[in-house]
Amino acid sequence: MKTILYNLKGEEVGKSDLPSEIFGFKREELNHDLMHQAVVAQIANNRQVIAHTKTRGEVRGGGRKPWRQKGTGRARAGSTRSPIWKGGGVTFGPRKNKNFAKKINKKMKRKALFMALSSKILDKELILVDALKLAEGKTKLMFQALENLKSPASAQRATAGAAKSKCQIKEKSISVLVVLAGKNEKVVRACMNMPRVQTIRANSLNIGDVLKYKYLIMPEKAVKVIKNTYLNKK
Repeated sequence: MKTILYNLKGEEVGKSDLPSEIFGFKREELNHDLMHQAVVAQIANNRQVIAHTKTRGEVRGGGRKPWRQKGTGRARAGSTRSPIWKGGGVTFGPRKNKNFAKKINKKMKRKALFMALSSKILDKELILVDALKLAEGKTKLMFQALENLKSPASAQRATAGAAKSKCQIKEKSISVLVVLAGKNEKVVRACMNMPRVQTIRANSLNIGDVLKYKYLIMPEKAVKVIKNTYLNKK
């Protein structure tokens, strides 16, 4: 399948072939349940368990019996670190050894990513550029490039029947994920100061980031990296 190729000035410079195994899913072939399962598994596997309470055996102190067993008129107590005492342990509190990980098959995870990328093509939210190079790692240069690429994205969305006012990358509600073919410190530095703009390498692409950001901008070389990484083809 072919898609339009742009430069950083927003000009159409030709067309590029996209592998149908990755970007060729039709709208009726998208399995939203599978994509949801992959996103839930990714969030669960990235979850860090921070909350942790101590039991009565882990709280410091309390080794001495506070008073004798009988004769004082008070209730029996063996430790000041009992859960019913102030400063004591916690009963049934959150523990850091809890495991929230979810298992998902590798093929399912990969297919869900391909469906997410195909949905970007179907919704006219993927912009392919011939090269992603900046003279300097400055925010204003990257911002100007996104401004130039805003017009093609708006035109494609308008052709698909969407309102132009909702397609502008400049708007605060619109987010952009810049997919890099490899190491590119200038682009990474230029995007660091831009809200709702994030960079990621093509070999680290995941369904969570693809669906989190509205627009995907990637150079033509990034498509080859995705193909080599996820299809094991050179």
